[in-house]
Parts: sequence; structure tokens; C-alpha cells
Amino acid sequence: MNVEYFISSRISLKAERTFSKLIVRIAIAGVMLSLAVMILSVAIIKGFKTEIQDKVRGFVGDIQIYRFDLNGSFEKSPFIPNDTTLNSLKNNKQIASFYPFATKPAIIVANGEVEGINFKGIDQSYDWSYIKKHLKSGSVIDFTDSTKAAQQVLISEYTAKRLMLKTGDSFIMHFVQNPPRKRKLTIVGIYNIGIESLDKGFVIGDMNLIRRLNNWQANETGGIEVRIKDFKLLKPVADDVYSSLELKLRSRSVEESTPEIFTWLSLLDVNTRVLIILMLIVGVINMITALLIMILERTNMIGILKAMGMRNGSMMKIFLYNAVYLVGVGLLLGNVLGLGLCFLQQYTHLFKLDQTNYYLDYVPIEVHLTDILLLNAATIIICTLVLIIPSMLVSRISPLKAIRFK
Repeated sequence: MNVEYFISSRISLKAERTFSKLIVRIAIAGVMLSLAVMILSVAIIKGFKTEIQDKVRGFVGDIQIYRFDLNGSFEKSPFIPNDTTLNSLKNNKQIASFYPFATKPAIIVANGEVEGINFKGIDQSYDWSYIKKHLKSGSVIDFTDSTKAAQQVLISEYTAKRLMLKTGDSFIMHFVQNPPRKRKLTIVGIYNIGIESLDKGFVIGDMNLIRRLNNWQANETGGIEVRIKDFKLLKPVADDVYSSLELKLRSRSVEESTPEIFTWLSLLDVNTRVLIILMLIVGVINMITALLIMILERTNMIGILKAMGMRNGSMMKIFLYNAVYLVGVGLLLGNVLGLGLCFLQQYTHLFKLDQTNYYLDYVPIEVHLTDILLLNAATIIICTLVLIIPSMLVSRISPLKAIRFK
């Protein structure tokens, strides 16, 4: 029989003293709330980063390939990718898809309003899966009829409200060039990405329209967007793509093309680490306070056990067992509370956000088993190691003074 464990179990939740029970429950509540807050913090930050990354990646791709020149305008110079470049992209197992695109500045005139915009041209190889998720009305461009496709566009909900347009409406778009040229286009779909810089900056249409306006050849393009399978491998894949390009081409990753967004997202990791450290400190302080009070309350018991021959090491084990038991109960309740709130938010989107400021209209959640296990393990290890110090207090208690202590 483990005497130390038996005694520790009798002085924890089974203790008869009202004050001890109160302290025990406060300590458990502290650990429970600390772990629940840490779980929620990690899940929310990871969910937030993933959602924002997916929004940007879905619209501009993971890697953009363009012609290297001194052209500083938004409209990139045309090029024809050679077979070496195309084959390297096709044979790269980390690349999910790639497709050509081109951009051209333009001005929309509709309902007495004028709006500057960037016309993003794509072709039939474009991956519509992301845009379809964010369609508010209508459909995507139908490339089966090339004549109709050249007259169809998708605009953002922001632009539609700004110009008082809806699906099925037509408007005049003036393309910025010398001399300026205009085209009548019809809205087939309205989307809402949720990132204002993207929503108010682009209209999606047929790239053949840009080719005709710029007198490009049929196979010329302004760039190539590449989507990879695993975003965690963005840097090595981007380096691999860059190294395989012909000399006249360059590439840049989505992190390089939109640094303000990804720098902001990286700062969220700092906030998470600070919050985790603070919550661990709160949990540890609660446990140290509870342990010291229990030692103080059990001074008579300590003196009697020492008088009966129990060693200091065994006395320390009693209170360490007790502390670990309390931490374990707190962790169990903390997991239930934290994961319960995570799953509630994940499936109901109960807690909302202002999309204008946060790019999302709800609090995102992303739960990983590895994160939960690491948080639990870190809490147990840190609390146990820290609690060794106050448990050493029992070695300084004199049996004679302890028995007489009231």
C-alpha cells in the first residue's frame, strides 16, 4: 500500500475541514479556467490565421510568376511561358494547380457613380472552388461560349453596393490605356471575400478581353498563379519554383505580395504566447497558494507523522501527490470547458465579429489534438516542478512545535 498516496487522497477533496475544501475548489477552478482560456486562445488564433490565409490565398494564389522588367505599374508586361517552365510546374508534386492571369486598371461608370478598379482576367483553367464558396448571388463565368464569356464579370459585394448594382445588371467599363477604350459588361455573380483591399480592388473577367485590348498574342499572359497543396511548405516550394524559371521570369509568394497581412498575422503568435504564459502563472500561483494553506492547516498532522518516523521525502510526496491530483481534476474540467466552448462556436458561430475590422463575421475555431496534448502536458509538468519548492517547507517543520501548533 502506498501510504503517501493514501494520506494525500484523504486531505484533498475528502477533507472534512470547510476551509480546506474551499481552497481546494478555488485551486481546481483556477487550473480549469487557465487551461480553458489557453485552449480557446490557441484554437481562436489558429482558426483566425487559417481563415485569413485562405482568403488571401484563394484570391491571389500562393505564388505568382511574372515577367522581370522595370515596369512598375500594376499591369504586368506580357510573356509566353516556355516548355521548361510549364513542365517544372506540372512535375512539382507540391503544386495543386496553376493557371494564367492578367490585370488591367479600369474605371466603372454606373448609375451616376464612378469607381476605379483593377480588372483581373482569367481563363477556363481557373480554379473557381474558392470564389464559389463566397458567392452571394449569381454564378461564375461560363467559358463554354467564348463570346458571352468576354462580356461577363464578377464584382464584389462592396463594389455592387457602392455602384448600386446587382446580378444581371450591365455597366460601362473604361480601360486605362492610350487611347482609352470602353466595353459594356454584364454582372453574372457577386462575391464577398471579406478583405476590403481585395473586395474593392478587383473585378474578375475573361483574360481574352485584355489580350484584345492590349493586342497580345493568343498564348501571351500577364502572369501565372500557383496554388500549392500544403501552405506550411510555402517557402521551400516558392524557392523551388523560382529556381526552375527561365531567366526573364521572376516569382514571389503570397507572403511577399501581401506582407502587411502576414506580418499582422505573425504578431498574433506573440499575443498567444503571452496569454499562455500569463494563464500558466495564474494556475501556478493558485496551486502554490492552495498547497501552502494545506501545509499550514496540516501542521499538527505533519508533526505527528514525523514523530512516528516518517521521513521528509515521504512528507513531501504526500503534498505533491495532493497537488498533482488537484491539477489533474482541474485539467479534466478545463478540457471539458475549453473544448466544449470551441465545438459550440465551431458548429454554431455563436460569437460574431465586425467583418470590416477583423475580415471575418464570426470567431473562427481550429482545434488540433497535438495542441491540446501539449497544453495539458505543459501545465502538469510546470505545476509539478514549481510545487516542489513549497512542498519542501515540510522539512523545516519541527515535530515538537508542530504537535503544539494550533
